[in-house]
Amino acid sequence: MTTAPASSPTTIAPEYGDRVIAVETAGSEPIPDAERHGSPLQLLWTWASPNIEFATVYIGVISVLFFGLSFWQAAAAILLGTAIGALTQGVLSLDGPRFGVPQMVIGRFSFGHKGNLLPSGVNAVVAGVGWFAVNSLSAAFALNTLTGLRPLPSLLLVVVAEILIGFIGHNFVHVFEKYAFPALAVVFLLAGVWTFKDAHLGGGGGGGGLGGFLLAFSTAWGYAAGWNPYATDYSRYLPRTANKFKTVLYPAVGLFVSVAIVAIIGAASATIVAPKDASPTAAFTGHLPGWLGNLVLLAIILGAVSANALNIYSSAISITSLGLKLPAWLGRSVLVVLSGVVGTAAAWASLSDAGSAYEAFLLIIAYWVGPWLGVVLTERWLQSRTATDEELSRRLGDASYTNWPGLAALLIGVAVSVPLFSNQEKYVGWVPEHWASFGDITCLVGFAVSAGLYAVLRGRFAAKA
Repeated sequence: MTTAPASSPTTIAPEYGDRVIAVETAGSEPIPDAERHGSPLQLLWTWASPNIEFATVYIGVISVLFFGLSFWQAAAAILLGTAIGALTQGVLSLDGPRFGVPQMVIGRFSFGHKGNLLPSGVNAVVAGVGWFAVNSLSAAFALNTLTGLRPLPSLLLVVVAEILIGFIGHNFVHVFEKYAFPALAVVFLLAGVWTFKDAHLGGGGGGGGLGGFLLAFSTAWGYAAGWNPYATDYSRYLPRTANKFKTVLYPAVGLFVSVAIVAIIGAASATIVAPKDASPTAAFTGHLPGWLGNLVLLAIILGAVSANALNIYSSAISITSLGLKLPAWLGRSVLVVLSGVVGTAAAWASLSDAGSAYEAFLLIIAYWVGPWLGVVLTERWLQSRTATDEELSRRLGDASYTNWPGLAALLIGVAVSVPLFSNQEKYVGWVPEHWASFGDITCLVGFAVSAGLYAVLRGRFAAKA
């Protein structure tokens, strides 16, 4: 595909354009003006559909069952955490039409070209292995419950569909999410009505207190903000003239409404006694009438595929953002397949204990996303006052550009927050070990430490440069 710098307008006829059934050839390079198309509205369903699924339900479930909150406490924590993660999703999406590159390439501003290898590599693994495995498991359990097919064959059927969508690429992903959205919304809203009818919302909870609330908040924020490293991957084809307010609004609303509603339905379902030894998906659908339970299982499969289409696509894009000299045949589409194979292996290994694995994974996401987001948002705020878009576009393509304060702030934020504040089953940090009421505020501390430290270090680094 013909490419051009993000700052150079072009009249070259599009090779990919808005074609849906065509394999996208672009990787992490800037999208030329001739290839730009679409409108911010498409970001609404692109960020809503992937979250109308069982992984989102489980945020509410663990908030009540594992973190000991009442339904109302869990709902408050979910709303607060999701709102923050959704807002930053909208803000970051603005850089898609502005620079025409994926989110991990935008990270070069904050970490420099070489320093950006670390967050890009982490995001590739989190998206293509971690999230891909989590969502594939929920779909496999749903297919197993619906058909009686054993979990492993169910898993393999699901991942083939997920890999195929990501392989075709950007336009097909957007269209798939568009048509999945109404089906998923109707089924989950029906399930929500039935769930609230049978739920016991007035229960006092299991004594989770402030610690449980902070755990639930961190989980919800980790889930919503876990999409932040993908933000411009799906807005970079928008024209430069795309409405800025709508470019912020639609992804934020799509993400917030879908996560909040579905997770709160999950919290309500956790107040209903589930059949003994039921799988996670069977426990969620056990109280529903047979016809609706089957529809929900189908929706869980569709929702997981919707989520993993984005995860596996962004994993491949993150690998291309590393700036490595890869063989010509090892492009974005082939990287999708390779990422899917590794993610499938991770899902297979987690079949026996999916619930505990998911709880730990949600918190770990926030551990790295919090510090990363602190640096990225601080850089975005500072550069808005010191550089033009033309200067910034040149910086993205300058392989010699370094920004050691960003990587230092990221690593120090993780190094400070995790040992002190982590509250995992296998590792409890010093603060929650002595004061359990702190729950898990690792993501908050990591964000604050990295943002503050980066603001100080960048100012001194710029002064000496």
